[in-house]
Amino acid sequence: MPEIKIVTEVAGRVCALPVATGGDVGDGDEIAFVEAMKMEIPVTSTTAGTIKAILVKLDDVIAEGQVVAIIEA
Repeated sequence: MPEIKIVTEVAGRVCALPVATGGDVGDGDEIAFVEAMKMEIPVTSTTAGTIKAILVKLDDVIAEGQVVAIIEA
C-alpha cells in the first residue's frame, strides 16, 4: 500500500486535529486546522485511506510545506 504525505500550504499554529492515528479518511477530509492570520485554515487529505501517523500535535508551530500526516492508501 502506498504512503501519501499530507503537507500544509501555510505556516502557523496547529489549532485542531479532528482525526486520530488509525482512523479512516476520505479524499478532501480535514486532517488538521492551522491558525494563520487569525483564520483557521484546513489541511485536507488528498486521497482516501487510513491515517498511519500524525506528525504534529496541538499548538505546534509549523512551516509551509511541512508534513502533517501520513496516509496509507
